[in-house]
Amino acid sequence: MTSSGRPQAVLQTYPNWFYLPAAIVFGVFFIVPTVMAFYFSLTRWTLFDATFIGLDNYVTFLNNPMLMSGLRNTIIYAVMTSGLKVIIALPLAILLTSAIRFKGLLRSIIFFPVLVSTIAVGITFAALMQPSVGLINTALGFIGLPRPDWLGNPGLALYSVALVDVWKGIGIAMVIFMAGILSIPEDYFEAARFEGGLWVRFRYVILPLSRNATFTVILLSFIGGLRTFDLIWTMTRGGPGFASDVLTSVIYKEYQAGFYGLSTAGNVVLFILVTIIVFPLMRYFNRMELEL
Repeated sequence: MTSSGRPQAVLQTYPNWFYLPAAIVFGVFFIVPTVMAFYFSLTRWTLFDATFIGLDNYVTFLNNPMLMSGLRNTIIYAVMTSGLKVIIALPLAILLTSAIRFKGLLRSIIFFPVLVSTIAVGITFAALMQPSVGLINTALGFIGLPRPDWLGNPGLALYSVALVDVWKGIGIAMVIFMAGILSIPEDYFEAARFEGGLWVRFRYVILPLSRNATFTVILLSFIGGLRTFDLIWTMTRGGPGFASDVLTSVIYKEYQAGFYGLSTAGNVVLFILVTIIVFPLMRYFNRMELEL
């Protein structure tokens, strides 16, 4: 039987069947909707009919005066949220993997916002940031500090929402960093204690050996920032004016106006934009991981 090659062929081809369920799910829930989205972006469609119009939707969308401000705001939002999550979550992870009291409680408190609905977080912070009676401005006025209009000032609205996004998502970033730090062998920390203490431990052990966790946090946060919608829409609806509009809110406004084909074209543009930005970033991070 071995000489005929039959058992060997069975052993080589049989594992491929394990790909079939995943391939079916991937095809039904990703490939088919993606192809349909590309097709309907070339049409003027409703729930009942569709008229092929070629690239007109893309021309209209790319000439939308809100597009460039939405694109700029999207990039600012993604860079700001991903950067702050790294800067804040890494020290928190170092603190909560050290020998301190109540670290289990502190971990739960920091992670709790992740479990709360984004819509609920947006509504809550919109009330807290209310300029006249909101708790934040009331506290600032009590200690004699200025009371800015967090969501009504065009220069502050986008950054205010981004800070709320960081507050909500910091728990996930912290957990990823904690996993990276806890995977470092204890021998490295012992050597760092003899060499120079906390700074040596951070600079030469934690920072380089948690690089994969850093890459993961940056990538996930950046993708989430590029695709953000619910928090922006709940807190500002893209306002005041178009000051906090991002690409997803621009697309949604087209959908609200009944331009379904145009909004579908906008989603395709967003898909291509995310791919163009994230794919090289992912390749770069993978190459850096191989060099570790």
